[in-house]
Amino acid sequence: MKQRSPHGAHGAHAAPGPAREVLEPGQTPWSTEPESSFSTWARRFFRGLVVVVLLLAAISGVRSWIAPNRTPETVVTGQNSFPSDEARAVATRYGVSYLTWDEDNPDQRPAQIGLDLAAGLDSRAGWNGRGKQTASVAYPGEVTVAPDGITAAVDVRVRIQTFVKRGKVWAAGPFSWDRLSVPVARTTGRVVASGPPTFVPDTRAALPDNMPDAGAPDDELTKATEKDAQAFFSAYAESDDKVSAVAAPGSNIRSLGGAVKFGDLKDWQVYAGNDDERRATAAVTWDGVGETTLDQTYTLTLRRTVATDGAQRWQVAAVG
Repeated sequence: MKQRSPHGAHGAHAAPGPAREVLEPGQTPWSTEPESSFSTWARRFFRGLVVVVLLLAAISGVRSWIAPNRTPETVVTGQNSFPSDEARAVATRYGVSYLTWDEDNPDQRPAQIGLDLAAGLDSRAGWNGRGKQTASVAYPGEVTVAPDGITAAVDVRVRIQTFVKRGKVWAAGPFSWDRLSVPVARTTGRVVASGPPTFVPDTRAALPDNMPDAGAPDDELTKATEKDAQAFFSAYAESDDKVSAVAAPGSNIRSLGGAVKFGDLKDWQVYAGNDDERRATAAVTWDGVGETTLDQTYTLTLRRTVATDGAQRWQVAAVG
């Protein structure tokens, strides 16, 4: 009787597997291989990069990354790039030329207007060639730039003198002021007047209702400093040396240099404030040439000073 093989019913033998190493006690079942220096540097770099990104997120806030504030960029428009200073210069000269004419010399006005009027426009600028008038002084004001950023209107005030012809002689009339709105345009080379100006009414306006209050008057200090105020304005009219002698130490007040003489202190008022500095107002009469007098109002800053003997004194530290 035949015996069966323990490896199978048919007696076939299985292929033997690879022989395994016998591990020593405490030995790990894997082996380590040396890592390159580049791999070590790359791993450390990316770790550091992650840390930096996390720190930035903590500082600026993740929300600002997802939905950042869309602050509008500064837009350079025609209004904030318009050459306003040049426009004032052109409009001022053009306003003087426009308001000056002489029928005895009719070519002079077009020649002067042509200095600033755009080429191709009529340099007569609406004048019929009659009469005589002279513009001598002009002051530019606000420049209103149009939305196109190319054109603008300049406010100009011009002092004029009219003349009346008596026979063959021109008699000078009184001075007066005209106010013009001068149209200008910006070209690639310069600013030019783009047409004849228009007259604008120059009306008086009341002071605003929210004018700052001078404060409560200090009648006691007003009376105590009145003579010092008279001495100051007398010196203020004459010379810098005399002003320095009566003004507060450290102040830098220039005198009028003898242009006028002190006439009278018509009003003097010191207002309440702190113990070291006060505000004051003065109405002064100046004597001019001959019998001419002129009243002016000043705002001053008084400063409390202490003399060597301990006596206190209020002196002018600034003139407004």
